[in-house]
Amino acid sequence: MIERVEENNLSLSRMLILSIQHLFAMFGATVLVPSLTGLNPAVALFTSGCGTLIFHLITKGKVPAYLGSSFAFIGPIIAAKEGYGLQAALLGCLVAGIIYIVMAGVIKKIGVGFIDDYLPPVVVGPVIMTIGLGLAPVAKDMATYHLPVAIFTLAVTIAVSVLGKGMLKVIPILIGIISGYLLGLVIGIVDLTPVVEAEWLALPQFTSALKVESLGAGISAIALIAPVAVVTMVEHLGDVLALAKTTDEDFLIEPGLHRTLLGDGVATLFASLTGGPPNTTYGENIGVLAITGVHNPVIVQLAAIIVIAVSFVQKVGAIIQTIPVAVMGGIVILLFGMIASIGLRTLIENEVDLSNNRNLVIVSTILVIGISGISFTINFVEVVNFLRLDEIAVINRVANVIKVLELQGMGLAAIVGIFLNRLLPDRVLEE
Repeated sequence: MIERVEENNLSLSRMLILSIQHLFAMFGATVLVPSLTGLNPAVALFTSGCGTLIFHLITKGKVPAYLGSSFAFIGPIIAAKEGYGLQAALLGCLVAGIIYIVMAGVIKKIGVGFIDDYLPPVVVGPVIMTIGLGLAPVAKDMATYHLPVAIFTLAVTIAVSVLGKGMLKVIPILIGIISGYLLGLVIGIVDLTPVVEAEWLALPQFTSALKVESLGAGISAIALIAPVAVVTMVEHLGDVLALAKTTDEDFLIEPGLHRTLLGDGVATLFASLTGGPPNTTYGENIGVLAITGVHNPVIVQLAAIIVIAVSFVQKVGAIIQTIPVAVMGGIVILLFGMIASIGLRTLIENEVDLSNNRNLVIVSTILVIGISGISFTINFVEVVNFLRLDEIAVINRVANVIKVLELQGMGLAAIVGIFLNRLLPDRVLEE
């Protein structure tokens, strides 16, 4: 168990330092998504910070989550942007946010009682593990940019986390990044050109989903992007459960799953109206919470405010962007591993019996599906044609609008785990 710090007695200066640590943890991934999709990185930072504050407002400031750019939407946004234009792609993101909001209303109406039936520890534990383990290839790719620097950064972070005293013990990530950056400067892998070329102050280049050129393009983009919300809602549940296990709080009850879903949905809605990618709770920041043991939501809120400021100060953003990939690779090895460990802790603390073949089958299947990258694609047009429903105009039209839904990673693993848990009788697979 990680030693906890007396969070109520933290000074503003200490909270600011801890907030900067959260900023470093989220920065790379949040900027990477707009870089890959052609959106504006400064806008992504702005909507990330604003989205986090929106989330905290809706969840009554009780959930220490940071919201960054969602990786699940990268492929659909690229496809929609190339086929129908940027505004149409943003409209698809807007509808995805609306789906979140609608589902939040449904959850509020029916409650979360179904969670215990459909998501017991034997399912939740391995699903949380897939969040961290599924990101392991990302950590490997980042670290191997310059393995010695990554190993050095990781070693410093671990040493400070284990041997540090007082304030040092709760900022191991920040110290690790600074140490790795300094080593990078010494050996010449840090390029400061972007810092020199960047302006001091500049407004992000905002755009809006409401400026879509044609209804047809908008509908097509919605069909490409909006269905991803089904998968990301499952991922959202996994992240909330991971946060709950990290902080020993039941966020499904208070402030409630409906509020966390609503927070994600409104944040994504806001992002699409200003030109940013959809927002989601970040595993990297969950890892920070796990390593430091400091779970005060105010620290995450301060991080969001700093990120908003950074989106207007180009030189600060440029400095952070010059951090070598290998440095962050060393950091995320530990962060992603901590998330996987939270899932393992869930199994242990709930005394899930893996000598029971039923439990062993469920855990094993979830882990392999979640980590391997297996995907399951539903082609609605082919299904309708196979069932000979294409003559029914409404069904045929809906199928041609939605076309394809792809499930993979943690989302697919969670769905398979839920089905296995419901289908397999308690005793059928016992020896």
